[in-house]
Amino acid sequence: MRPANSSSRSGLLRRNGERLVALFMPVALLLIWEILGQLGLIDARFFPPPSDIAGAFYDLTFNSGWEGSLLFQVQTSLARACIGFLIGALPAIALGVVMGLVPLVRAAVQPVVGALFPIPKVAILPLIMLIFGIGEASKWAIIAIGVFFQVLIATSTGVRNIEKIYLDVGRNFKAKKLAVAFTIALPGAMPTIFAGLRLGWGISLLLLVTAEMVSSDSGIGFLIWRAWQTLSIEEMYVGLVTVAILGTISFWLFDAAERLLIPWKQHT
Repeated sequence: MRPANSSSRSGLLRRNGERLVALFMPVALLLIWEILGQLGLIDARFFPPPSDIAGAFYDLTFNSGWEGSLLFQVQTSLARACIGFLIGALPAIALGVVMGLVPLVRAAVQPVVGALFPIPKVAILPLIMLIFGIGEASKWAIIAIGVFFQVLIATSTGVRNIEKIYLDVGRNFKAKKLAVAFTIALPGAMPTIFAGLRLGWGISLLLLVTAEMVSSDSGIGFLIWRAWQTLSIEEMYVGLVTVAILGTISFWLFDAAERLLIPWKQHT
């Protein structure tokens, strides 16, 4: 029993050490930035000290009224990102499973995906705005398009990488194709699907901020763009830091969901 206890203890120490490093590094970088800024060793016009950014963060959160507050901008952006993400991810998972199971569908869809996927999604934003206007629909659409291809490719790849013996077992038991898809293909591809969802969510935040900069009067992207127009550099950094915080929290949530939904996967 001692080796097992020793291994468990060393694993716990390693994980705690990793958490401490992950916490220490950002704090150390912020402290160095603050010191350099206060000493005048970096240009505060472009790199204001973190203490000034924190002051702007406080003002935007508590002293700007509801519709001008940071919380309102975050709420607006998250709603747009979530709607666009779901519109893109759900059909991508469904089509990806079918592509992985049915070679004929894969042969028909894969060339189209190969042609459209490399096109920068930001480049088609003007076309999206012409089709859907400058309202919410254009933002949902550009996010959905970016997410769709990422999740589709991940899902199709995950299903195709399932060992053939598992699919053969289902067929030998005369399972219907829908049952095979839901009980074998989808669970088997879930780790790869989650990887695609993570990347897709990151892309959704990127495209969201871009779309809000171009055609919006609210949201984090609008906040950053307005700060640039008025040379409010601290507020610009508040917007950038907010996006980074949302991304970090989102990936923590993805980790938690992955551990809950894919307990058989080895997590390190």
